[in-house]
Amino acid sequence: MKQWNEAFKERGKVFLGFQQDLPKVAEILKNRKAKKILDLGSGSGRHSVYLAKKGFEVYGFDIAGEGIAIAKKWLKQEGLCAQFKEGSIFEKLPYNDDFFDAVISTQTIYHGSLDEVRKSIQEIERILKPNGMIFITVRKRGIRGWNVGKIIRHRGNQSVDYKVLAPRTYVPLDGEEKDLPHFLFNRKLIRKEFKKILIKDIWTDSEKNHYCFIGYLK
Repeated sequence: MKQWNEAFKERGKVFLGFQQDLPKVAEILKNRKAKKILDLGSGSGRHSVYLAKKGFEVYGFDIAGEGIAIAKKWLKQEGLCAQFKEGSIFEKLPYNDDFFDAVISTQTIYHGSLDEVRKSIQEIERILKPNGMIFITVRKRGIRGWNVGKIIRHRGNQSVDYKVLAPRTYVPLDGEEKDLPHFLFNRKLIRKEFKKILIKDIWTDSEKNHYCFIGYLK
């Protein structure tokens, strides 16, 4: 939380543009006559603003109060509204069962241990209405041969060192995401962990760093 609050204080609106697939997702939601949408990990509001412009009843949830404050100001400037709450995605979410028609979450739920990720998935399933829709992106990077405790020195576009915390889980030791855990998915794990969701489509984003998928609560 401290890390993200500092980022929003320093940079203001982090991630200005919406995720590349969101227009397609919004069109599907419109066709399904979805109304209540949760932007899980809403940050400084880029997706909350986009969805509110499309006429949805938007709820935002994020761990960083600084980001929520920016999102509220942004929406006000646009003449829009949304309801925000602050908290951790790895704890019980402050919403009733079967409350949302859809949950979207991009580059968010994989920032934890496997147990934490599973808790977040359970909460998403709990607050979704029957046949409710999800659109989620998760990190995809192979770590074959990475042993727990090993330090990986990455020298590409970004020079970052990583420490392996657990199978498929690492934490950057420097850079913008220092100390922020990452759990890495593959297609099989997506279907396994989202076991109450009928996954309709899985694809990779244009940068080939994330899996994106749409599904419906069984």
